Amino acid sequence: MKIMDFLCPEAISIDLKGQDKKSAINELVDLLVKAKKIKKPAEVIEAVLEREKLGSTGIGQGVAIPHGKTEALSQQFGVLGISQKGLDFNSLDGEPVYMVFLLVGPVEVAGQHLKALARISRLFKDKFFRQALRDAKSPDDVLKIIQREDAY
Repeated sequence: MKIMDFLCPEAISIDLKGQDKKSAINELVDLLVKAKKIKKPAEVIEAVLEREKLGSTGIGQGVAIPHGKTEALSQQFGVLGISQKGLDFNSLDGEPVYMVFLLVGPVEVAGQHLKALARISRLFKDKFFRQALRDAKSPDDVLKIIQREDAY
């Protein structure tokens, strides 16, 4: 599975404004609404925040991968937001988060959801990849970086 299989290219932000977990998640879901990918944003947000109650998806090293499954979706979508200032995501390492990769999908694709999470996690373990994303000057730059890494 490749990131480009589920990443919504029209839903990439290199300037997340949110300063905390909830505002960042709202902002990323709003990108999916603007890209006309989802019709029930409140249900998507609720699913992601419910998952966050089980434990923070701020995995450390400046990365968070909030995710959720809901009946409101018929396919899986990924959204990437990069915060220039860093935000409080209650990360496992206590550090600010600079990259938030939101993954949402329908309830019935649990296996596909787990594969996507594993792929995202694997990519974001690479410090050079993380730095390249933080240095990106445009959503197009972000896409090119991901496509290059996705080839492997």
